[in-house]
Amino acid sequence: MKHRIVVLGAGYAGAFAAGNLARRLSPADTEITVVNAVPDFVERMRLHQLAIGQDLAFRKLADVFAGTGVRLRLARVTGVDPERRTVAVTGEDGDGELAYDTLLYALGSSVAHHGVPGVAEYAFDVTGRSSALRLRERLAGLGEGGTVLVVGEGLTGIETATEFAESRPGLSVQLAARGELGAWLSPKARRHLRQAFDRLGITVHEHTGIEAVEPARAIAADGTSIPADVTVWSAGFAVHPIAAASGLEVAETGQIVVDRTMRSVSHPDVYAAGDCAYAIGENGRPLPMSCASAGFTNMQATAAIIARLTGGEVPTVGLKYYGNHISLGRRDAIFQMVDGDVRSKSWYLGGKAAARLKSGVLKGAGWGIAHPTFGMPKRKRRLATAADRDGMGVAA
Repeated sequence: MKHRIVVLGAGYAGAFAAGNLARRLSPADTEITVVNAVPDFVERMRLHQLAIGQDLAFRKLADVFAGTGVRLRLARVTGVDPERRTVAVTGEDGDGELAYDTLLYALGSSVAHHGVPGVAEYAFDVTGRSSALRLRERLAGLGEGGTVLVVGEGLTGIETATEFAESRPGLSVQLAARGELGAWLSPKARRHLRQAFDRLGITVHEHTGIEAVEPARAIAADGTSIPADVTVWSAGFAVHPIAAASGLEVAETGQIVVDRTMRSVSHPDVYAAGDCAYAIGENGRPLPMSCASAGFTNMQATAAIIARLTGGEVPTVGLKYYGNHISLGRRDAIFQMVDGDVRSKSWYLGGKAAARLKSGVLKGAGWGIAHPTFGMPKRKRRLATAADRDGMGVAA
């Protein structure tokens, strides 16, 4: 019987991982299935562009995995039973169950409401294609002079606010920051960021925590009312409670606690990658939820799975965060390098050069997803027998 590998999620982490596994493991011994709720690969890093009205081409996952041997199951994951090694799903074909021998959990994250009243009912977000399209429809009906409030001074909030202000100069765009705008950046990069906000006419409300959202305004912690026809919530990410409900060991964030090889510390047949993995980086801190972290963790998880199944030595992939790349509209950007303690270095790249670099990163990531097995070792490795793996001291 073939070894059944099930990958949950076909985002940046899951799609890359599935292609890596398919390229390097023999189909005579393994069966790889990817479960995803939608038929397309969603470029999450570009959803703020979709929301403001830009047309993005979405790649069909069926085309992405064509010829790779990867099976695609279009369904939503509703539960995981790590004791029985099964995944419960629901889709157009109704409810079902998938059995696995090795599970790679890469379901990503969604917007974090933080329990703030009115966010779920009245706010918009750009963490998924459906939510970005909902925001797109609302913005399309918003006339000149309409007001948009972006809540959150992180990367998503900054990119959303600047993209909206540049693409729709007739809108009044505001950003609410709990602290100082760009506080984590180097002084020169922070100046660059503020100049970009001034150039684009974005109003910044610093040291302003939002404690309630209503249909036409947001309420700050000090009681101040900020009028807004549209409130875009970008104050962090949260993972789905499926992992916690399954009995897998999770952190307070709900992320799956993994060891250095991205293997669940409570269930050795389960690996996690991307935003849903609580992985400790080389600096001793949890990796941030980001596309970069998705790359590190999926490479480590697939390397570990392949090594353990084929009786090899498990390699370690670097888990070092190098910096932030922030789009400021289409023609400006900031690339801020950080040190081992995630503190900004004095050097940064800004302006058109940084924008071209960011564009290249986005195109490269998209091309890589469209060619999931490109550039990987061509040798299809056969699985070792259980006795061989045990003899080499490698856990299955």
